[in-house]
Amino acid sequence: MKMVIAVIQPTKLTAVREALAKIEVTRMTVCDALGFARQRGQTEMYRGHEYKTQLLRKVELQIVVNDDFLQRTVDTILQVARTGPEGNIGDGKVFILPVMETIEIGDASRGPGAV
Repeated sequence: MKMVIAVIQPTKLTAVREALAKIEVTRMTVCDALGFARQRGQTEMYRGHEYKTQLLRKVELQIVVNDDFLQRTVDTILQVARTGPEGNIGDGKVFILPVMETIEIGDASRGPGAV
């Protein structure tokens, strides 16, 4: 089992969620996130004053998948979350982490069946 953490643009959330549903990945946790990488924030104007926002709004998806779903999950996220044919700075990142065990709270089932 693996945990896929995808940090994407908020405007891409609906499209990514729908695309994942089509490949039968229907369980995920969605969190609001703030951060920056190569973008280093943005300069904004508010009531005639310029200010720099250090943290940009993103959405974080946390998805635990069995190993046979990993590649198609990552490929779908990469394809749908990209802005433009070649992508742009700020499109996001995908992290893949090992999951040692999964336990469903309701019936205490364990392992791949609990995902």
